[in-house]
Order: sequence, then structure tokens, then C-alpha cells
Amino acid sequence: MKKLIVFDVNETLLDLEALDPHFERAFGNAAVRKTWFATVLRNSLVATITGQYADFGQIAGASLDMTAQQDMVDLSDVDRAAILGTIRNLPAHADVRPGLEKLKAAGFRLFTLTNSPPHVVEAQLQNANLSGFFERSFSVDAVRQFKPAAAVYQMTARELDVSVEQLRLVAAHDWDVAGAMSAGCAAAFIARPGKVLNPLMPKPDIVGSDLLDIADRIMAADA
Repeated sequence: MKKLIVFDVNETLLDLEALDPHFERAFGNAAVRKTWFATVLRNSLVATITGQYADFGQIAGASLDMTAQQDMVDLSDVDRAAILGTIRNLPAHADVRPGLEKLKAAGFRLFTLTNSPPHVVEAQLQNANLSGFFERSFSVDAVRQFKPAAAVYQMTARELDVSVEQLRLVAAHDWDVAGAMSAGCAAAFIARPGKVLNPLMPKPDIVGSDLLDIADRIMAADA
């Protein structure tokens, strides 16, 4: 029986490098984008652990303000709005569409699971011309905990009326892969540039360099 394939969205499917020109203009250094997104992920974990939930968009904005304060940058309203607004208009990585097409043609059912609120992921997938590949999109808003909390993956399985063992998460984040596997899902890790697995966590059975590679490996493992 084919597993249901559940995709992370930001960085896994969509390319955050589209934000770099905005960070170059606002901060004088495009690399600050990576510092900001790491802060976003850290603050989402803090929100989950402390039980003080705010949606991913609010956390992204607060993290941007923190990054500006840390770098002693006077972030203008225009630059702030440009960065946060572009999140809804990120392009897909070049390998994403052909990889999804390959999985769809092989008969796999495809879904997304993201930290972003529902209205944001809907806009993201539509603007990246990816909406047609996915049956449903799931958001952590439903449980008010961020990935990699087990409740997120369990919620997805429950909504699809399957056991967690029937899900395979695909992500470019080691912590997302670790969370899914800890909850009982299978996983596949896309080793996008700069992304590596945590050596202290169990290794997923599928690791590939891009989504085309991942698709081939999923088709061989889960057919």
C-alpha cells in the first residue's frame, strides 16, 4: 500500500532565496535572511514549549523586529512589509514541479503540512502554481503547536483517517524529519544546500539531493 506523502512547504518546496534582495536592501547583507529564519524557527519552538502560541506570521514579524534590533538596523515599514509580504510569493525550487509530477503520475496522494497558517499556505501554493498537486493542506494552527511536536503529525493522520505509520513526511529540515519519525511516520530528507541531518537522531530511510531524487527513492520504497 502506497504511503500518503506529506510535504513541508517553506525551504522544502519554496525557495526562501527570493527574500535575499529585500534583506540586502534593508540590512546590507542578504545572509541575514538565514539568521532571521533561524530565529523564526527558534521562536516557534519556544511558543510550543511555553504554551504561548502565536501564528507563524506573527512570529515571523516579531523575529524580523528582533533581528533588526540585534543588528542595530532601523527597519523601515516599507522594508518590513516587503519581506513579510514576499513570503506569500516565494517561487518553487526548480526540482519541485517535476518531482511532484513524477509522484502524482505514479499514483501517490500528496498533501502539505506547514507551520504557516492556512490562508498563508493557500496563497503560497497558489502563487507558486503548485496547488493542483495537493489534495489538502494542513496547518499547525489546528493544534496550536509547531512542528516538530508529535501532535502535529498525529493530527494530520487523524484528519486523513489513517495511522501515522501510513504517512511519509518529506522535508529539508532535520528537526521536522526527527519529529515525524518520533511520532511514528516514515520520512524523507531533502539535503538542500546547507541542510544536514542531526547525527544524534535516527536517520530516515530516504535521503536525496532534490525532489526528483527523492521521488525515485519513494517510488522504489513505497510502491
